[in-house]
Amino acid sequence: MAGSGVYVPEVTALDQIYAPEAILSQGKRWNELSTEFERLYGKTPDFIARAPGRVNIIGEHIDYMLYEVMPMAVAIDLLVAVAAVPTPEGKEATVEIANLASDKFPSKEFTIPREGDVEISSEDHHWSNYFKCGIRGAFELLRSEGWNGTPASMKVLVHGTIPSGGGLSSSAAFTCASALAVFTANGQKEIEKSKLVNLAIVSERFVGVNSGGMDQTASVFGDKDSALYVSFVPELKAKQFSFPKSDPPLSFLIAQTYVTSEKKTTAPIHYNLRVVETTLAAVVLAKKLGLGSLPNDNGPLGYSLSGLQSKYFEKQGTTPGVVQQLEAMVGVVKQTLTQEEGYTKEEIAEILETTPEALTERYMTRFPVRAEKFQLRARATHVYSESLRVNKFAELMMNAPESASLSYLEAMGQLMNESQDSCRDLFDCSCPELDTLCNIARKAGSVGSRLTGAGWGGCSVHLIPEDKVPQVEAALREEYYKEKYPQALESEDAWREAVVVSKPGQGAVVYRGF
Repeated sequence: MAGSGVYVPEVTALDQIYAPEAILSQGKRWNELSTEFERLYGKTPDFIARAPGRVNIIGEHIDYMLYEVMPMAVAIDLLVAVAAVPTPEGKEATVEIANLASDKFPSKEFTIPREGDVEISSEDHHWSNYFKCGIRGAFELLRSEGWNGTPASMKVLVHGTIPSGGGLSSSAAFTCASALAVFTANGQKEIEKSKLVNLAIVSERFVGVNSGGMDQTASVFGDKDSALYVSFVPELKAKQFSFPKSDPPLSFLIAQTYVTSEKKTTAPIHYNLRVVETTLAAVVLAKKLGLGSLPNDNGPLGYSLSGLQSKYFEKQGTTPGVVQQLEAMVGVVKQTLTQEEGYTKEEIAEILETTPEALTERYMTRFPVRAEKFQLRARATHVYSESLRVNKFAELMMNAPESASLSYLEAMGQLMNESQDSCRDLFDCSCPELDTLCNIARKAGSVGSRLTGAGWGGCSVHLIPEDKVPQVEAALREEYYKEKYPQALESEDAWREAVVVSKPGQGAVVYRGF
């Protein structure tokens, strides 16, 4: 898999992955994984493929409108320990897969066909399906590049510290680590990060998860002390931005609400509805502004607010800077989409000179929705103002002094606070528990607090000077978890699932330190 790209690093020591303060606890965990592997399979692993979770620092619900976002990899991660075993001639490769948390995740054995794809049942929601996604994606890519070898058999043991369903991309980390493990077990030495990302994006679709690519990009391209500026036009790209050095250093705290929003059941009134509303905002704006047809792009429904922006300034015959363009678009939305109470389906159809039935067929069939009124003005205002905040955040990181003051961190934090306000008031994707966590953390010392992930529950992220972290943790413990979710206080492990303190983490690696 050699090529001109940047490769997934191979490492031989934990200090190449984790911050110094985490080495002791991680060493204990990795030793436990290796010991259990040897007990199960009678040998040590050949290697461990590792991929981290991610948190989105700023840029919520704008990636599918093709605007840049700023995630970072975090220290919590997914480990896949593997011993590769040659497959006997004429036989199918076998995979034995187990989990360190065997009470929650039972073991399984299955085969890899010599030709064709490994079967992934939509009826059987076994956790190992994510590993099968990695297998299927990896062999599809290898075969497309001319590889015609016999798949290796694998003995696999998995352990993850990323809470599932909390908006920290545990599924993306599992798919990335699995594909990386399959490549490595089958003799691939140089694995391009970009290929791994694109493969993982496609692979997750085998279990019905559609993704714009931010999660996998952060998991693979993440780097210590850096955020990623992820762009989607003209293609998916990630650029590293170092966080400013400060005294005290900055730290991130991720706090779980324990409120879950099941995407499959709430999508018609939450996530899918926002996709439809933002797309319709672009189409209605184009019509009202006399811009003609929008260009087809990679938006989920073929159009995006980013595409509208390009068309608008193309017609204007000017190309201001990015910040000036976004500021102008916020004004254009407010001047053009004047119905603050929203638009009915019939009103939108009339503007677009079509019928409500045709509108439903074109925009509400792939993503079924339920709404009496579509909040085009509020949603479009959020998208343009949030993109503006992402750009301002990136500028602060690029132009940071050698040693940033507290006020400099507060300027970054203020953009995160404004993002939360917009998510709550304009995009309506917060919830009372997220608002409460943010308020508690700010009062205790966080300079910036917001939801992260899709919202409607899940996790919050907080930018905190390192010396304030203990008091923020204490405030969250007393004022939120003790009252609402006391199970988070039952053990240190339970607490570390509720609240994660992390600096920006290392992305995916292959560990060979045995």
